Amino acid sequence: MATAEVAPDSQRAWWLRALLVLQAPRPVFVALRDESPEAADARSEPATALVFLAGIGAVLLAPAFGHLFDDYALDSLDVLVIVVFAGSLYGFFSYWILGWTLSLGVRTVGGEAPARRCRHVLAFAVAPLVLSLLAVWPLRLALYGSDVFRYGGSDAGTGGQILRWLSVAFAAWSFVLLVYGIRTVQRCGWLRALGATGFAIGLVGLVLALWAFLPAGK
Repeated sequence: MATAEVAPDSQRAWWLRALLVLQAPRPVFVALRDESPEAADARSEPATALVFLAGIGAVLLAPAFGHLFDDYALDSLDVLVIVVFAGSLYGFFSYWILGWTLSLGVRTVGGEAPARRCRHVLAFAVAPLVLSLLAVWPLRLALYGSDVFRYGGSDAGTGGQILRWLSVAFAAWSFVLLVYGIRTVQRCGWLRALGATGFAIGLVGLVLALWAFLPAGK
């Protein structure tokens, strides 16, 4: 049996929407209401790329990654491999787990949203994290080099702190986009969208906290 092919124009439109979501998010999230197999296939590659790059941007925000050269005998290539590997894993698991908990969160506040749609909303909502990775991090590396992975390096001053908090601001932007995306796709109010998003993130955080505090087996 022949399989339907995704039109190149349709794929190109979703690559453009990966950029458009930073400037005009509403039409992007409105387009995500289309759950036809053709539309889902057309946006799968842009969504995967966004999640992969955003995962790298997210792990670089973790304090532990700011001390890699202090804690381990690593060179620059080792750090690159670790960051890319950890970021890809983080992006993959966040995509699937948060997508499922977002769907559960929407149902909790009285809505209905398939997990795949929630995953795609999440993927396009993390575009600011990708922008942070591609814009802020090259600047930090150009100014401070490997000191960004050392405690108390040359980036410990005001300039370095400003750039670090700028990355955090991009992460906050992603959170706002996620709430806005749920609100737009689900046609619900701000409180319901915030409740669904908070439920999803809180549930994941609770599971991780319980796992972290479980006693290690002897």
